[in-house]
Amino acid sequence: MSRFLGPIRQLGFVVPDIEEAMDHWTRVMGVGPFYYNPRVPIEDYLHDGERHEPENSVALANAGYVQVELIQCRNDVPSMYKEFRDAGNWGLQHTAYWTQDYDRDLRRMEDEGFRVRMSGRVGIDGRFAYFDRETHPGTVIELSEVKGPKGRLFDLIREASQDWDGSNPVRPFPDLATL
Repeated sequence: MSRFLGPIRQLGFVVPDIEEAMDHWTRVMGVGPFYYNPRVPIEDYLHDGERHEPENSVALANAGYVQVELIQCRNDVPSMYKEFRDAGNWGLQHTAYWTQDYDRDLRRMEDEGFRVRMSGRVGIDGRFAYFDRETHPGTVIELSEVKGPKGRLFDLIREASQDWDGSNPVRPFPDLATL
């Protein structure tokens, strides 16, 4: 468990082909089902303090307590995902910690010397921040606010993975407004 934010709740993989990655994770690894959004609506996105409009495809599934996130960049706006890919990497890019008290935990990380490099919001209660202290690939830390509709989506994904029989391995994201 992290001494900063508790247990790691998500492993984020940057992949060159998200459909191929979902197939591998479901068929070879037995993880699923994946909830897939071909274009995640990210609001208030900043990278190094500058606004951009990223186009990312994301797929989420749980393997027990830990969520697996697959990410494919669909445009070339600046992001830590793109930097990771441009450095010749693919695979594990970040670990995420989930919080119900985003402001408190963001201050806590900043007090520890971490600096936000990338941030934004998905839905009402879905703020996120990625910090700058990566020392080798796969160790970027994400702080993710998980409550409200986003929290209910993550609960749905975890519940769907329990006793999953391999059927219907890729499912669309539900509309967050309806959760």
